[in-house]
Amino acid sequence: MKNLSLTLILIILIGFKSYSQEKNKKIMVKKVVKTEEEWKKELSPEQYYVLRQKGTDRPSDAGYTAHFEKGTYHCAACGLQLFESNSKFESHCGWPSFDDAIEGTVNYVSDRSHGMVRTEIVCASCGGHLGHLFDDGPKDTTGKRYCVNTTSIKFVAP
Repeated sequence: MKNLSLTLILIILIGFKSYSQEKNKKIMVKKVVKTEEEWKKELSPEQYYVLRQKGTDRPSDAGYTAHFEKGTYHCAACGLQLFESNSKFESHCGWPSFDDAIEGTVNYVSDRSHGMVRTEIVCASCGGHLGHLFDDGPKDTTGKRYCVNTTSIKFVAP
């Protein structure tokens, strides 16, 4: 009986350790480094403005704002997968909104421009400007709203 109890405890502990390691696994992101001239040649003028010069799309229901197909949203500059379609929600803010990013694919930068204090979100691979992170997302999930420029992402169906 004692051996059975010890065996069960050991199995449970190993299971928790495996779950913890899986949950904390970081995605390894390959860094993309290009000159601004290379980016200008590869990106459209609008993409260059948003992704490289930290521009912002005009708010609207165009582009991916009202797009809810199953798939993945990738960085329009380097192709890194950033957001899953199941994290997308309707925020009525005029930009595509997600309540979570794929772990390790987005970096967070303090942004004090325009007289505000915000958190800028950038692609972890190429550093492209994606948008901003706010704390007014769905309370039943993460409470976060990744407010993303349509120009900075591209949708890929499964």
